[in-house]
Amino acid sequence: MSLKSKLHELKLKYQGKKMAPAFNAFHTFLFAPDETTHAGGTHVKAADDLKRTMNTVIMALIPVLIFSMFNAGYQHYSAINGFPADFSLMNDFLTWDNFWIGIIKVLPLVVVSYGVGLIVEFIFAVIKGHEVEEGYLVTGMLVPLIVPIDTPLWMLAVAVIFGVVIGKEVFGGTGMNILNPALTIRAFLFFAYPTWMSGDKVWVHGARERSEEILAGANLDAISGETILGYLAQNKGAEMSYSVSDMFYGFIPGSVGETSAFLILLGGLFLIFTKIASWRIMVSAVIGSLVMGFIFNQVVDLGWVAESSKFYGLMSFEFWKHLIVGGLAFGIVYMATDPVTGSQTNKGKWYYGFFIGFISVMIRVFNPAYPEGVFLAILLMNVFAPTIDHYVVRGNIKRRMNRLKDATIYPKDSDGKAEELKAETV
Repeated sequence: MSLKSKLHELKLKYQGKKMAPAFNAFHTFLFAPDETTHAGGTHVKAADDLKRTMNTVIMALIPVLIFSMFNAGYQHYSAINGFPADFSLMNDFLTWDNFWIGIIKVLPLVVVSYGVGLIVEFIFAVIKGHEVEEGYLVTGMLVPLIVPIDTPLWMLAVAVIFGVVIGKEVFGGTGMNILNPALTIRAFLFFAYPTWMSGDKVWVHGARERSEEILAGANLDAISGETILGYLAQNKGAEMSYSVSDMFYGFIPGSVGETSAFLILLGGLFLIFTKIASWRIMVSAVIGSLVMGFIFNQVVDLGWVAESSKFYGLMSFEFWKHLIVGGLAFGIVYMATDPVTGSQTNKGKWYYGFFIGFISVMIRVFNPAYPEGVFLAILLMNVFAPTIDHYVVRGNIKRRMNRLKDATIYPKDSDGKAEELKAETV
């Protein structure tokens, strides 16, 4: 008897019992659902379901995850030995040493994120007596990619419990939450443990153990450095040695999966091609960030901000470069497009995305504690998304009612000849 048959028998045996959701979840995790609808009229005939949708998003995230492992090691060794004068992709970046550092630091974050989150999902499924929902498959992958690489595992576990329970389950589970669960977890970490979430230092944990020579005369500053946003927030932009290509391809420090705008762009195109994510939200968010960045550039060019101002570095940063540093691109592609917490109407998606980009750059510049704003901007717009849709629908109804008032209706003629009513289509 095959494993699938044995699990199917076990599933039937425990059907209707307390632990049924656990067996059902394990069965559907290993195998595709084998149930089809026979009774009644089936109006939607498609192979897509929640599990396949979540798997598609994960496929778009895997290249980012693999790249982040190489980049973790690259930033680690570069902070110790100095960035290579003549960078070579194969000799300096795609090396086993870099990847090994990434595995030992990134993989535990992924394991804890999935392990703790799925345990909470199982508990709530058993309590409620329904099947385990696949919505956390994507959340569990997003969380380790948006936190600093040196985040303590126990801290991540606490945040995941908070995010799943408060951010999703209290609203009824997958599809009912009003806030993005991954960003709820990130916000909890930011406000509960701000000193760990500053995000302006390169991770070089373990550097002092590398050799006694490093231990001898080095302090923390000798084996650490700022992120690009950290440099700009301190008006140290002139000290940066990163090129535009470094920023675009992701050979820069930052949170685990937010550095490579190139791979994020490819992931976004994949999600648009598979019709999982809304291109309207992505395009409008890009426009909003460009507009806000351009406004700041113009303010600086007009001389309204002194070079000594603490806001000068980020305000003078070229407006289009905001998209290739920090978490803005990652947030726009993978989290602003969440179909549950985002705007649902086509026109509403333009407003929703535009304000995410616009507010992200604004918070990034003016936030005194942490030079990043995309996760706060998305959470804020999650709250306002229903309001945006309400006014979009209300505006459509009002416009159509006005058109109806101007419509001319032709009744049947007096001779009794049957004529169809002629009226403007509303």
